[in-house]
Amino acid sequence: MTELTEFQKKIAALLDGLELRMNEPMAKHTSFRVGGGAEVMAFPKNVRELAELLKVSALLDCKCAILGAGTNVLAPDEGISGLVICLKDCLDGMERLSDNRIRVMAGVTMSRAAVFAANLGLSGLEFAHGIPGSVGGGVYMNAGAYGGEICQVCDRVEVMDRQGNTRWLRNAEMEFSYRHSVLETTSDIVICAEFSLTPAQPETIKARMKELIGKRSASQPLDLPSAGSAFKRPKGGYAAALIEQAGLKGFRVGNAGISEKHAGFAVNLGGATAADVKELLQTVSDRVFAQSGIRLEPEIRIW
Repeated sequence: MTELTEFQKKIAALLDGLELRMNEPMAKHTSFRVGGGAEVMAFPKNVRELAELLKVSALLDCKCAILGAGTNVLAPDEGISGLVICLKDCLDGMERLSDNRIRVMAGVTMSRAAVFAANLGLSGLEFAHGIPGSVGGGVYMNAGAYGGEICQVCDRVEVMDRQGNTRWLRNAEMEFSYRHSVLETTSDIVICAEFSLTPAQPETIKARMKELIGKRSASQPLDLPSAGSAFKRPKGGYAAALIEQAGLKGFRVGNAGISEKHAGFAVNLGGATAADVKELLQTVSDRVFAQSGIRLEPEIRIW
């Protein structure tokens, strides 16, 4: 058994009763299936435990990383020192607030939220049905697909600061833009989000969701580990088209490669490392820039 670090001993003593895992492999908690051990990974069960974790982190002067479903994260091979708080199975629950509004906790997957809304006869989250991440992560990065984005339906968001205090932010205060929100600069954590939707027939909503899932399955490499779209959509083009025009469809570095099915996806072909993926992304960006003059920026969050 590996001897505990001083930080591990301190946090275990201060957080007796909370679920903590020492040297937990990040590869187990990211869709890319890449990443070394987190010195301490914590799994809070509710808002109170999350606040307690943040206060202890501040007390120990430790920066903590927040992990949701891990579907848009590339974790480092060498692991992460300090504390990682995993919210995937925390902050769960959904409720109807009025005829057209729902509240969804941050740990709920985007897919579950879309199905919940559809069953209530509320339209607006159909685009989210195939997005694998959590609502918290979706709000944080203003996730979107097939013409829909979180910012179009998100009314307000409850957030917690790193001292454990909560407050509400209206849509305008979230400063949503393409794959961005103000939370990227404040480091606040999403607790829940409220959505304003449009009444419609459940059958019509579900038919649209089925149509979008069909498009996703037909065009995306869902059979291989990835973190979704590898690059942000650039001005003046589409990432996948630019990559394909540069002759990089199927290009690989080590065991990471550009998907043969969809050039916008970087995939783990089996045993890829974070170093493989980072070199792949950089090389693709450089070659596309050399050919087109357009610089591709990663949509994947590189820790």
